Formats: sequence, C-alpha cells, structure tokens
Amino acid sequence: MPPSRRSRATKKTGGAFMPMVTTRGRLVRGTAVLALMAGAPPALAQSAPPGGSPPPQGGFIEEILVTARKREETLQDVPFSINALGQAQLRARGAETLEDVSRNVVGLTIENLGPGQSQVAVRGISAGQIVRDQPGVKEQVGVYLDESVISLSLFTPDLDLFDLNRVEVLRGPQGTLYGSGSLSGTIRYITNRPTTEQVEGTAEAGIETLKDGGTGWSARGAVNVPLAEKAAFRAVGYYTDYAGFVDAVRPDGSIDKNVNDGTRKGFRLSALVEPTEGLSVVPRVIYQKIETNGFNREDVFNILANDLTPTTDPQRLYRFDERQQFTQLEEQFEDDFLLADLTLEWELDAVTLTSITTYTDRDLLVVRDASPLTGSITGQPGSFAPGGLPRSVYSIATPLNDTTDLEVFTQEARVASNGDGPFQWVLGAFYSDIERTYAQRLDVPGFEALTGIPTAGPLAPRDVLYYSLIPYDFKQLALFGEGSYDLTDQLSVTAGVRWFDFEEERVLNFDGLFADQSIGQAGKTSSDGFSPRVIVSYAATPDLTLNAQVSKGFRLGGINDPLNAPLCSAQDLVTFGGRSSFDNETVWNYEVGAKLGFAEGRGQLNLAGFYADISNLQVTLDAGTCSSRIVFNADARTMGGEAELSFQVTEALLLAVSTSYTDSEFTETVSSVGAGGAATVVGGIKDGNRLPTVPRFQFNASANYEQEIADDLLGFVTATYQHVGSRYTQAVDQDPAAVGTVTRIPIGGQPATSFSFDPKLPAYDIVNLRLGVRRDTWEIAGYVNNLFDENARLSLDRERGFRARVGYQVIKPRTIGLNVLTRF
Repeated sequence: MPPSRRSRATKKTGGAFMPMVTTRGRLVRGTAVLALMAGAPPALAQSAPPGGSPPPQGGFIEEILVTARKREETLQDVPFSINALGQAQLRARGAETLEDVSRNVVGLTIENLGPGQSQVAVRGISAGQIVRDQPGVKEQVGVYLDESVISLSLFTPDLDLFDLNRVEVLRGPQGTLYGSGSLSGTIRYITNRPTTEQVEGTAEAGIETLKDGGTGWSARGAVNVPLAEKAAFRAVGYYTDYAGFVDAVRPDGSIDKNVNDGTRKGFRLSALVEPTEGLSVVPRVIYQKIETNGFNREDVFNILANDLTPTTDPQRLYRFDERQQFTQLEEQFEDDFLLADLTLEWELDAVTLTSITTYTDRDLLVVRDASPLTGSITGQPGSFAPGGLPRSVYSIATPLNDTTDLEVFTQEARVASNGDGPFQWVLGAFYSDIERTYAQRLDVPGFEALTGIPTAGPLAPRDVLYYSLIPYDFKQLALFGEGSYDLTDQLSVTAGVRWFDFEEERVLNFDGLFADQSIGQAGKTSSDGFSPRVIVSYAATPDLTLNAQVSKGFRLGGINDPLNAPLCSAQDLVTFGGRSSFDNETVWNYEVGAKLGFAEGRGQLNLAGFYADISNLQVTLDAGTCSSRIVFNADARTMGGEAELSFQVTEALLLAVSTSYTDSEFTETVSSVGAGGAATVVGGIKDGNRLPTVPRFQFNASANYEQEIADDLLGFVTATYQHVGSRYTQAVDQDPAAVGTVTRIPIGGQPATSFSFDPKLPAYDIVNLRLGVRRDTWEIAGYVNNLFDENARLSLDRERGFRARVGYQVIKPRTIGLNVLTRF
C-alpha cells in the first residue's frame, strides 16, 4: 500500500524547516542539484550554501519544500500545478529578471514595458497590455515577496533575485488563499531568512558586455550573523549598472548611443528574534531604486522622424536601423520602492499562529517623449488651424510626465494546524488599505506664445496641454479558510473558500486643451462575494499522484477615465463613449494533473490539463483618435496543458524539458454601429480571436553537466534553450481593418502616405550558455546569453492608435559576461 502523505515528514531546524529523508530519496551525485524538474527542482538533505551554488557531492536528492498553501510541504505533495526555481537554477539559466524567469517556466508570460513595468499572465488569462495611464486596472496575477504582496497592476517591481531561496509559480486561480490579485495565478519570491546556525556570507561581482551596446557590471553581497543563541541578523546589498543597447536618433540627425542604460541599487535588512520556545519575530526593511535613461523600444515609424531624411521622394519615411529609436528629449524611469514588514510566528502544541504586517511606500516617475503624440494633434489640418499649426509648433519637444505615489498597509493573521494527523487546515483574515495618487502632465513649452491660444485652466498651468490628477483609496477585507483531509492513505480532499469585500473611491481631475475638463468628479465601486476551491488528490502508487480541482478567481472592476473628447473623431465618440465603468472579472478553472516519479527516483514527470471559463474579461482598448484607453468587458475561455520532465541520465548529466500549449480566445463579439449603419467589431473583440499577450506554445530545455576535474575542483557547463511562440500585444492587433497599415497624418502639408507593419509578435528562440569551475568556497563562471543575438519583439508600442508612432519593446542582444562568487 502506498505510504500516507503524512509519512513525508518535515522537521524544524534553527528556525527554518528542512526536509527529512523519505522513502523516495535516492543516493545520487549531489552536484545534480540544479533540477530534477524543469521548474520543480529537488532540495538536498544538506542545505545549500549562501549564493545559490550547489553543495559538495554526496547529498540526497529531495523534493523541495514550498509554502504555496500557507503551510510547508514537499513540492510534489502540492495537489495542483506549481513550479519552483532555486537560486542555483536561476543563476545557471541566466535569469536576472522576472521576464527571464517567465522564459524558464511554461504557462507564465511577461508583457515587457521596461524595467519595473512588467505585466504578468498565467495560462493565457490576459486582457492585453495595460498602459501607463490606466491606474484603475487591477492585476490578474498576484506577486508576493515572502508573505507581503507587492504586485500593482502595471508596475510589478523588478526585484533583484540575489539571496533568494526560490521563486514559486502557482498556476491557476489562487483566490482562496491569496485574494483577487491572484485571478489566474500567484508568483512568490521566497528570500533566505536569518538563521542562528552560523556566520555565513556571499560576495559576488560580475561584468558583461552587450553586442553593439554598452558594458555593465554588478556587485552583490549577503551576510548572516547570529547575535545570540536566539537572535540573528541578515543583510543583503546590491548594485547593478545596466548597459544600454538602444540608440536614439535626435532631430539634428545625431545619434546618442545606448540611451536605455541605468542602475539598480538596494538592500534587504532582516532580523530574527526567538524570545521564547516556538515564537519567532522577524522584522525586515527592503529598499530598492531603479533609474533608467530610456526604454528598450525599437521604432519602425515616427510621425516626426521623416523630417530627418533629405530626399526628393516625399513618400519615403525615415528607415530605422535595428535597436534604434527617434526621440527629441531624454526619456526617464525612476522607481523608489520601500517595504517594511513584521512577521510573527508562534508554534504551539497543536496550531501555529502567524501575523504579517506590511507597509509599502513607492514612488514612480515615467518621463517619455510625447512629441509624436503632440505633433500629430497640433500639426493635423483642422485641429487648431485649417492647415494645421506650423512646424515650429508641431515639432516642439514635449515630455509627458507620469507619476504614481503609493502607500499600502496590509495585515494578515492566520492560524494553522501543525500536527501529523489526517486533517490539516488554515484559517485567516486579511485587510489592506491602498492610497494611490496618479498624475500626468504634458508640457509643450512655448505653445501659447507661438500660437496665441490660451492654455491655462483651473488646474492646468500655462503651456500644459494635458493635466490629470487622480487620487484613489482602495480598501479590502477578506476572511479565508482551507482544509485538507486524508480520507485514506491514498485519497485526500481539499476544500477552501474566501469571502471578500472591496471598496474603491477615486476623484477625477482632468484639465487642458487635450482633455475633456472634469474637476472633482467622484467615483466609487465596490463588490463582495466568495471564491471557493475544491481539490481531490489520489496517490495511485508510491510514485504516482493524480489530482483534480475546481477553483474560482476574481478581479474587481473599476471606473474608466473620460475620453479626451477634443481629440476624438465623431465615430470614436460613438464607439467608445458612454462606458464610464467596467464590471468585475471572474474565472472558473477546471484542472486535472499527474505527478510521477520513475527510474528509481532519477526521473520525474508532471502533467496538467486545464479549462478556464472567463466572465467579463477586462479588455484594454485604444480609443481610436482620442489618445485615450477604455476597458471593455467580454467573455472568453482558455484551455491547454503543461508537461515538465527531467531525467538524471548519468551521475554527471541532468536533462530537463518542459512545454505548454495554451488555446485562449474570446467567446463573444463586441460590436458598434458605424456611420453607415453597419455593425463593426470593436477593438478585435471577436468570437474566436486569440486573447492577447499569450503564446500558444512555449518550450524550454536545459542540460547540466558537472565533472570533477581536480581534487575538490568541479567543472560545470549548463545550456538552456527557450522557445516562446507568436502572440499579440492587444486584442485590436488582430483586426486587419484597424491595424497593420497606418495612413500618416499629413502634418506640415506632407502627403498622407501609408505605412505597413506586422502587429503579430513573431516567435523567438533564446539559447544561453554558462560554464565555469567551483570549489567549496568560490566559483568563477563565464556566460553567453542570447547566443544567436535574437532581436525578439516583446510587445508592440503605439502612440495615438499607431498614428503618431509604432515601435516594439525588444530583448537584450547577445550578452557575454564573467561572474565571480565567494562564500564563507
């Protein structure tokens, strides 16, 4: 008879849970720690040293411990699709950002808008790219740093991955335990906590150079110091100098090289105090600041750029080179992130009490060149003058400043069982209060003096043609509970539910010549309800577990910003007007899976299949000529499967592959009546069209070979291959009538020539190599990322519905680097 799940015991050592050797453990080469799964790596019976490098040979391969269900259990015992990458895997695969993580985890995709501006999607549940001026849209995937939520719609922090224990990716709705932000899944960064065991530390330095780009470098360090028998302190610090790789063409024809360079610096300070037996207190402070001088955008069309090219052919547009853009000013991104939290855990005889208090203060600044947007309006015939305003006006360099000031307070308290009986449970309460102020300001210096048109308004200063200020107050209260019961040694049932109550209030303030003036307009939305989950798990054999589940995800609706009516065409006012709000989004997820061990513990295979029914998907659309964004609701569905396989071929060679197929599409059509009375599809929301941002097919593979080349000296090489299929950035990109061919606005009396581009983002393939040598206390490694210099297009960038600018966010070019690490 298969062993009970409770036989896979854990023990607590030095304030951290460590896995015990189980009947499934096999004595194999300890250097194969990189993964028994492509995304489900084994843990070792001995702990890995700081820095994430594998320990010396001789360990037992173990299933890693995770806390996906608010309690510690082995990865293979979690009865749904989950992936976990340890720091050794992240280093070996060249993963430095959340986007890099997504290319190593099937079913996870990232929409890239630049550092600190990534959007996450899981299993094809995506409504399209959320742009900078949509602060009311909530996230679909919850992102947590340990127990503290850090996701925020568009602006998911791009945290440094140094001194992490692991990254957990929970696929499918996690609304029961993690709330509305986890509509389609949850990502958890799990850091290394302070330990009273010993003094230990890591120092790391690296340098890299980019093909046709700059040179960057980094320095990182971590130290753990026991302060007493019951106290310890851990400090992590890091600094990264990002190399740029995009060149900017300026109005005078000069070229500034590598304008998207920047820096990231930060620290994590945490302490552990154990005042009494079973009680731990962990205060922590985290600070990070990112500054970049531009964005990884490659332009293919810019309404102002053709003026740079002297030619007798008036139909010719400026031809941009690869990784080149046109800007009239320096763009900028800043992200100041501060998080302070306090975790209390008290382990009693039968239960464990946990409290997590978190405060977040975050300030973001995005400065982008809005000259093409402004020029497309002021130079357009009939907007301000019959033939448009002159070039001296429409070519003014105009920065658009986006600012977000955010303060978040959250409190979670829960009680969980900690015994070995057949019934395991957790009950808790969660409260959050978010105060957020979002503002935009479009400065057009000298506009009033050159045109004589008054520009100052009640809120907008002189020469500020667009001004917005939107304060938000968002409160959430939730109660949740989940329990698992072993009906037999083989059969287990899990059931849980979350009750939530949300309330959001905001005040709309819009002013300026480009805006539909609205001052002090209050808005409010609220909702309450339940998110349940039921899971059945059956251990058919000691090495095969079958799982099935039904779960519900939820995302709160919101209030649309008003259209910029002065810029809208008559038809766009009809199509996009009258949509002051959008409804709540819900997902019902149905999933089956299998987790199999084979070849006497040298291989593992995880399979999952899913179907998700999505009601009121919140779809982002550009409102045509209005330079506005409006959220529509539409029904959709997604279905597919994931497979993750790994095999220890020999004591030295480990192979791992994983793949996913996702078929996600709309199940209804949203239409509007055109000027001639005929119905037309709005924004590509058509029954059968694909949901945006998500590839149908993902595949990744890795091979790790390690061999002793001298006494206590280990040589290693890791190769990874990642394939990401084609996809669309927004739903409208599938509408051939609206996207793919742009008729240029005839500013300055120029002819209204057309420009064609491909809105479909092509599939791309990335190969990374890493090789080096290590001993117990140091490691030297060289690497090549993006070996074949793939210029992958990550998202489609547009300005004023493609009329002013078309570009693509692109991946880093071939990167060659060297990394040195030492441990003590």
